[in-house]
Amino acid sequence: MKRTSLLWPALLLTLSAHPAFAQSTPSQAPPKMEKLEEVTDDPVTITAKPAESKITERRDNSGNVVEATVKSGPSTYTLRPNHPAGTAMPGDAMSGNLRGPQWTVMEFDLGKKKKKAPDEEAAPDTNAPPQPPTGK
Repeated sequence: MKRTSLLWPALLLTLSAHPAFAQSTPSQAPPKMEKLEEVTDDPVTITAKPAESKITERRDNSGNVVEATVKSGPSTYTLRPNHPAGTAMPGDAMSGNLRGPQWTVMEFDLGKKKKKAPDEEAAPDTNAPPQPPTGK
């Protein structure tokens, strides 16, 4: 007897026990439907704010852009061209053509003095040492 003749009955038994071949017929009753309550949706109006961005470019003597500063809303960032370092050639691993923006995070104005409010100018200095009593 051939070896393949023993495998055929085992294969048929395995395939007949598989759930994909032994499917039951679906129910003839339609699925139960639930009624959803009707709700009127108010129309939503979305208005886009106009983009308030200011772009300032700085150029060198030959007219090439050296730096571009973009102020868009509350954020400010600076873009500079990427100059490859050393002897890197275009397309080399060291000469990527993209350079990320430099974000301005915090700025401190150290050169200007604070302006005092008018009510603070008239108020006496509360941090002054007490004056000794003048007694007779």
